[in-house]
Amino acid sequence: MLRTHNCGELRSSNIGQEVTLCGWVDKSRDHGGTIFLDLRDRYGKTQVVVNPDCGEAALRTAKELRGEDVVRIHGVVESRLEGKDNSKLPTGEIELRANRVELLNRCKTPPFFPGQEELPSEDLRLKFRYIDLRRETMRGTLVKRSEIIKSMRDYFADNGFIDIETPILGRSTPEGARDYLVPSRVHWGHFFALPQSPQLYKQILMVAGFDRYVQVARCFRDEDLRADRQPEFTQLDLEMSFVDADDVMGMIDGLMAKLAQEFLGIELQLPLPRLTYDEAMQRYGTDAPDLRFGMEIVDCSDLAAQTEFRVFRGAVDQGGFVRGIKVEQRAADFSRKRIDELTEFVKNDFGAKGLAWFRVEPDGKLWSPISKNIEEPVLQGLAEKFETQPGDLLLLLADSWDVTCKGLNGLRKTLGAELGLYDPKQMHFSWVVEFPMFEKDEDRWVAMHHPFTAPRTQDLPLLESNPSAARAQAYDLVINGYEAGGGTVRIHDQLTQSKVFELLSITPEVAKDRFGFLLDGLQYGAPPHGGIALGIDRIVMLFTGLDNIRDCIAFPKTQRAMDLMTQAPGTVEDKQLHELHIQVETPPAK
Repeated sequence: MLRTHNCGELRSSNIGQEVTLCGWVDKSRDHGGTIFLDLRDRYGKTQVVVNPDCGEAALRTAKELRGEDVVRIHGVVESRLEGKDNSKLPTGEIELRANRVELLNRCKTPPFFPGQEELPSEDLRLKFRYIDLRRETMRGTLVKRSEIIKSMRDYFADNGFIDIETPILGRSTPEGARDYLVPSRVHWGHFFALPQSPQLYKQILMVAGFDRYVQVARCFRDEDLRADRQPEFTQLDLEMSFVDADDVMGMIDGLMAKLAQEFLGIELQLPLPRLTYDEAMQRYGTDAPDLRFGMEIVDCSDLAAQTEFRVFRGAVDQGGFVRGIKVEQRAADFSRKRIDELTEFVKNDFGAKGLAWFRVEPDGKLWSPISKNIEEPVLQGLAEKFETQPGDLLLLLADSWDVTCKGLNGLRKTLGAELGLYDPKQMHFSWVVEFPMFEKDEDRWVAMHHPFTAPRTQDLPLLESNPSAARAQAYDLVINGYEAGGGTVRIHDQLTQSKVFELLSITPEVAKDRFGFLLDGLQYGAPPHGGIALGIDRIVMLFTGLDNIRDCIAFPKTQRAMDLMTQAPGTVEDKQLHELHIQVETPPAK
């Protein structure tokens, strides 16, 4: 070994020992001919002292060192001078008095330094990721990620799960997001697909009798990106036999309690609270609500139907809704300029036609530029519905169900953060259950989760009579307004699966082509089974208090799905394309 200890290891108990450290020069300070170096590795920092007593060669080398140079230093551990201890460092009671300083590798001037206070642009950080990963925050996040994954593995091992790897190269089953395709050199014109999830394989494992499967799985989806989404991501994937939805959620309840205790120091009350999908949409406008604060949506459509005010009455007459939220005791904080900004926000981001607002006056009455157009009984009814107090501000949308949900959810999230209605370090865990089986995409049904999701037993007849009312045995884990995981109980009988395929306009021929191996397996003694996939990247992001998923992934892609460090994706040689029987078209002129 080139070193005897790491840079975070030495303590007062090591005083007098000869040791050798290796690492990067974090800082260098020349105090009148005595050089002080902060030497850093992934374990911590140690102060190194090089003075004339250490020898001319060591002092000369030390004077030439610059930030991020890689060095090897041999010396004796000594106590720091009285009053010079550094309580912020675990190694703060000692220093290494060097007698040999060896430069292992010179670092050219980096585009930024790991220890600088002001961060450079994200693009620069991603291009020079090897520098960015030296930052203490990045290093700590990835260490925490490793610890979280280990804790997850331990939990499932203790609960009888078997860790089984599933293929990366599989069959394309184009449902939901686009697949990443991999051309086959051997089979002309045929393609593998990178897995969007191990869904089909883990169901086959249940048919095979493994009973409890778990895997830390790499998954790939060619979809539009955002701060909490990546084209390749990691999920904790599991499946269980002879279970219902409560069994799967109960297993994850235990995992979340373990993680919360170990990494947040909080004790969760189990079972975690549950909302139905309908409740979540009615009260919060989203199926992943942030429950750290109130500001619930109130439906005023019945009152809107009683007014002659055209905006409200017209929305309801056309099958729409009038719904709103209440900002308690903060009306004075909102200038007309700020309200105009919120109006543009809901119009530009969510397609709303506008934003109606009312201030609650000291006498309890509602005032707004539009209040003169609304009958007094309707205004009084609004005050009663919202249970207003003087100083409150009401914000209302008159539009379709979809627009009112998205717009009010957007307002609620924006104002919750802006007004400090919750502690950013607070964590809230909950479940959303009983999702619809299907949703409309233009004129056809599509599966809200996937085609193998089982309906609630009591809703089976609705597959024939009223598919829009059928509810799925589906459940999403929600943490602080993020979907942290989602799962379902699966269909395990051929008759129900065929009916669902029929509703999804998947013909028997297409079903056989895409999912034939699974459909065959279901006919060979498939047990009732269900599972879930947890987004490890999102969970790490939330547990470490980050707001960008790229900061908890070692080598992430940008929002344009590029790796700026390796410049992937890139072009390939014509020879490679020829071997794969691929011809690249000239891109259209911009």
